[in-house]
Amino acid sequence: MLSYTVYSEAGGVGKTSLTANVAKAHERAGLDVLVVPLDPQDGNFSRLFDVDDDRTDSSADSLVRHLVGSPAGNFEDLIRTAEGIDIIPEHNTLSDLSDHLAREKSRAEDFGDAYNIYAQLRRVLGENDVPERYDVLICDPPATESDHLYNAIYATRNLLIPFEPSAKGEASVEGLEQLATNFADQLSIDVGVLGVIPIGYKNTKDQKEILDQVPFEVPEVIGDRTSMMEGCWRQQCSAFEFVRTHRSTRRDYEVETLAQFDRIARFIEAQGGVEAPNPLEPGFVAEREEVTL
Repeated sequence: MLSYTVYSEAGGVGKTSLTANVAKAHERAGLDVLVVPLDPQDGNFSRLFDVDDDRTDSSADSLVRHLVGSPAGNFEDLIRTAEGIDIIPEHNTLSDLSDHLAREKSRAEDFGDAYNIYAQLRRVLGENDVPERYDVLICDPPATESDHLYNAIYATRNLLIPFEPSAKGEASVEGLEQLATNFADQLSIDVGVLGVIPIGYKNTKDQKEILDQVPFEVPEVIGDRTSMMEGCWRQQCSAFEFVRTHRSTRRDYEVETLAQFDRIARFIEAQGGVEAPNPLEPGFVAEREEVTL
């Protein structure tokens, strides 16, 4: 199974939109995809795909319950599907994940047992045969160092890093080489970087110089697609579905962006040794079906 975490040290770079659209690119090529979003804030992956209706229900089962050994149902029942992508929706209990894990650690230590706070997501996924059931696992944690992030990295062992090619983003570039090393040291695991995806590129001289400094492979450079991405959030869908269903006129630059998501997915699959069974022509989107009443 190919597994990776999409992570950026800076917020607002399009991390969740990138996660959604690369996940869709994997799925539309015939791969079974599970996304585990872990962001306790609103405006997250579950919201984008409109699967967050139980988010505020305190009686509902949640991933957090499973992480701390107090499930209120079967793991399988947590999974929702949107656009062919399986998703474990975010729940408000994610806001208290660190407190819950700390209590479990204290309880275990009272009995003389070891308890790795950061290994709980990996444990739950393994116990429920996720590596055998899925071709691709993607985690989308918050853009802050937290137990959410560390559980995601411990579970996936790989990073895909979006960043803003600007003076603000340049600081992130300077720390990219150290980023994976720091996580590996903190978690006592090997962490690989599959690639870096610049987002919001405008082809300026400064941006070109910043890209030249990136220490990892850059499979694609995505331009400013604010209008399309805002449309996706408004319609609660991937960019592929947005262009297919909500654009009456195809815009070449948007179709090229879809092709970029497809190519990023193929690049990551090659990095992980996974071959998609049915890859489409990059950027291909079927025409919207006309419904006659």
